[in-house]
Amino acid sequence: MSIPPQVGRYRIAHPVGAGAFATVWLAYDDELRSPVAVKVLADNWSQRADIRGRFRQEARFMRQVDSDHLVRVLDVGELPDGRPYLVMTYAAGGSLADRLDGGPMPVREALRVAVDIARAVAVLHDNGVLHRDLKPSNVLFDTTAGDRVLVADLGLAKTLAHASGFTVVAGTPAYMAPEQLVPGGGIDVRADVYAIGALTHHMLTGSPPGQPATPRASAAVERVVRRAMHRDPDRRWPTAAAYAAALEGLLATRRVTVRPPPHRVRRSLAAVGVVAAALVMAGSAVPSTAPHGWTRVGDATGTVSVAVPDGWARQLRDKGWNPAVIGLTEERRPGLLIGADLTEWADVDSATPGVFVGVSRALPATERPTLPDHSGCTDASGRAVTVGALSGTVRRWARCGGTEKSFSEVTLAGAGGSVGVYVQVKQTDGADRTDEVLDTLRVDDSLLTQG
Repeated sequence: MSIPPQVGRYRIAHPVGAGAFATVWLAYDDELRSPVAVKVLADNWSQRADIRGRFRQEARFMRQVDSDHLVRVLDVGELPDGRPYLVMTYAAGGSLADRLDGGPMPVREALRVAVDIARAVAVLHDNGVLHRDLKPSNVLFDTTAGDRVLVADLGLAKTLAHASGFTVVAGTPAYMAPEQLVPGGGIDVRADVYAIGALTHHMLTGSPPGQPATPRASAAVERVVRRAMHRDPDRRWPTAAAYAAALEGLLATRRVTVRPPPHRVRRSLAAVGVVAAALVMAGSAVPSTAPHGWTRVGDATGTVSVAVPDGWARQLRDKGWNPAVIGLTEERRPGLLIGADLTEWADVDSATPGVFVGVSRALPATERPTLPDHSGCTDASGRAVTVGALSGTVRRWARCGGTEKSFSEVTLAGAGGSVGVYVQVKQTDGADRTDEVLDTLRVDDSLLTQG
């Protein structure tokens, strides 16, 4: 495709990419002294009113949605021959497709890129826009901003309000959700969740879905990604934000590469016991005992402890947690996770009972956490609860997947607004021990009295 050497005030350099409908050129804005990308509709499509309309719609979508991880439209116009063009952010770092030419990415890098993609797509969804064509060539890197991920090309994007009746199959097959292949079948945000999962799979294995690949990540990572790519939309992560939070949780716990199983509680209880004893001597309310048939454990800092049935107390992670997994803007805090098999914990369908406890200073504030949405379970509604100097709510989901499995989501805050605690209890035998677990919860007294 030919193009004038000057388009408006933009000096054209050379093409950097081409697709079925348009070509993207590197250009320079001499007025502002910066590179830009100029996307020009192909000549053979420029006379089609529907294609021109889609081109203009892409510009509107990119203009109305504000995210640091989405390509921005800076200007629009027409060439002398009538072909429309868009002026956009230029990503000097190339595309994800370029990087995947060299094979799979390091696991942590792949997960971080996947998180950024998911967060960008979540912003699209929040603005009522469905991408529909997420693929490696539509993920770019801006090296002028620390290798920032940019999601591009909304040429096939549609409003969610019209997503129930698409009559034309559109997208890239390797990354399309099964329901997206059925004309008129109706799709929603979970179609984009599938595509992000497919991109994650490609980054981790070096191969698109459907091609032979060797697993390189931990079983926990594989389960999170497989859920994003489940054929049944109802069994996927319900939103791009939920998938991003799950990946962030994996990064926070460092359970991302293949490695030996988590350490056994039996080996770590000695260190926990020393911490508890020191707190008791200092006047702390943290006890060293537990009910008969239960085991008490604490985090590595001695800030929080809880008791669980002996059958659950097999594996422990005690190095803290990242409150961002439930949408809180806060740095890493003390926390612990204890369960029968923590390699299975991230899989909501697994029969692994256990308890997670995390301390937070954001929970008592005005921020509202985004708790997991346990689809496929019966919502047993919420109730108020008081645990010592903490008070809050318990929400419980039972009969998950028609089984005896249940989840309790608990948020607690101190009366002085100084500290909060997030507790998740997963049970698999039909019993509800939530209150028994909460009765054993102990938090360092000094945190509860800080203003």
